[in-house]
Amino acid sequence: MLNENIMADRLEMIKAIAAKAIAKKARLAAIKAKSARVVGWVDDNSGVTMRKPVENLTEKYDGESELHWTDASKFAKQYYGEAHYHTTKLDNDWGDY
Repeated sequence: MLNENIMADRLEMIKAIAAKAIAKKARLAAIKAKSARVVGWVDDNSGVTMRKPVENLTEKYDGESELHWTDASKFAKQYYGEAHYHTTKLDNDWGDY
C-alpha cells in the first residue's frame, strides 16, 4: 500500500523528469535552429567557386609531372650523396657463397 507521502514524492520526481526532458528538447531545437542559420549563411557567403577539373594531366605536363625526376640516380646523388652510395654499393655483390 502506498501512502500519500510516497505518491506525492513519486509525482514530484515524474514532474522533475518531465521538466528536464522538455528543457532538453527546447535546448536541442534552439541549437538546430542556430546551426541551420549558420549553415545557410556559410553556403550563401562562402565565395568559393568550383574549378573545372583538369581533364587530362598528361596533356598539361606533356606526359610528365613537373615534380617528376626522370633520372633516379641523379636525384639520389644530388639529395642523398654519400649515404646513398654507401647504402647501395654492395647491392649487386652477392659473393661466391
